[in-house]
Amino acid sequence: MTAAVTRAEKTRRTRRRMLDAAAGLFCEHGWTATTVQDVARAAEVGVQTVYFTFGTKRALLTEVLDTAIAGDADPVATLDRPWARAVVDAPGAREQLARQAAGARAVLERAAPVLDVVRGAAAADAEMAQVWRTNQRQRHTVQLRFAEALVRKADGPLRDGHDAASAADVALALLGPETYGLLVTTQGWTPARWEHWAADTLTRQLLP
Repeated sequence: MTAAVTRAEKTRRTRRRMLDAAAGLFCEHGWTATTVQDVARAAEVGVQTVYFTFGTKRALLTEVLDTAIAGDADPVATLDRPWARAVVDAPGAREQLARQAAGARAVLERAAPVLDVVRGAAAADAEMAQVWRTNQRQRHTVQLRFAEALVRKADGPLRDGHDAASAADVALALLGPETYGLLVTTQGWTPARWEHWAADTLTRQLLP
């Protein structure tokens, strides 16, 4: 292993350590109570290392969110990830909705706590409000792509006159962090129970 590769790997590990530390602190203490100094201390790096790597506390939380949603640091869009391609490529409408619920569960098990932090921060910070709105738009874009695939597979028109746009709205609500958080975090449902409920509800709401 060359010195350059060794340095690159060390940098990657340090960045990951800071992200993990930030994720834990933000989820435990919230946006306001967590400082860059806290993150540096937990990650065992200097404060300037955090600032040099991420620039601002907002950028740090944004990257924590992106990493939690993706499950890794690879620059791959959601719709290009294997689970999303499997949703679009599902042979039938019912199987697609089951895969959508399973994919949403996998993402939310990682990302729901961080999404809750971002939603809370958005109430008091204009830039974090923009991050939250961007995340909502991105989630809707994904659900719209799925809904367009669903329309092509459904045995006739979707239920109650839904088109792809309104079907995406339904999926956005049912598979969103708000609903997941209410049922799993607050009411104590298991993620598996939530997944089954979400797939069943999507099927009842959208399929003829």
